[in-house]
Amino acid sequence: MAKHKRWSDKPKSDVSSIDEEKNVVEQETSIEKESKDIKSLIVSGTKYIYIVAAAALLSGIFTPLTIGEDWDQVIFGMLSIFLGLGGGVVIYLGVKTQKLTIVMVSGGLAMMFASLVLIYEFAFQSLF
Repeated sequence: MAKHKRWSDKPKSDVSSIDEEKNVVEQETSIEKESKDIKSLIVSGTKYIYIVAAAALLSGIFTPLTIGEDWDQVIFGMLSIFLGLGGGVVIYLGVKTQKLTIVMVSGGLAMMFASLVLIYEFAFQSLF
């Protein structure tokens, strides 16, 4: 009759070498994750900076210089547009992360609606 080896019959040195290999692999992946996290933060940060700069230019930051409007109206207009932009970013992050999706999408839509109401109020055409 043939003798079959059992799992418990294996030498213990094999198990310890496997554990050591796993620890080395885990340490390497943790170092790679940290470096990728920093790079991803920089990339996403620059994306948001470009979005904010584009929104500021589109919202009319040059209006007081060209036609002589008050700075107060331009600043309030920019803030209302940034509120809508923030709502869009919250919606995007809510869909992307898939954590608290309903809450984040609802909050983003509420921010965008509040931005719309503020824009109409600044234009002296009330929605309500």
